[in-house]
Amino acid sequence: MARSRAELMVERMRELQASATDIEASAVVSVDGLIIASALPAGVEEDRVSAMSAAMLSLGERIAGELGRGSLNQVYIRGDQGYVLLMSVGEEAVLTVMARKEAKLGLVFLDMRRTVEDLNVLL
Repeated sequence: MARSRAELMVERMRELQASATDIEASAVVSVDGLIIASALPAGVEEDRVSAMSAAMLSLGERIAGELGRGSLNQVYIRGDQGYVLLMSVGEEAVLTVMARKEAKLGLVFLDMRRTVEDLNVLL
């Protein structure tokens, strides 16, 4: 049986989390704030993650544009318990990743870029 696009995307995010042990959760969210696919742990509300991710991406794009920084590549949030990282997936979606506070961000961003390339094909 053929798998849906969403199932293939979830599989790719699970591969990301398996290969990058610093990544605890991930989701692909539309720019409208709707979940496209997610690999979030139990207890994390998809709707909240998706709405906040879309809002952060939109605000980041405005800030980058208005302050002359060019097009947005990523949004990076650091908290006491770790990171929330957002990266655009084409024009219509964003990859949101939650990473441990000990994460090696260079490797996480590299893995995210590779995942975004694969997700672009699926979108």
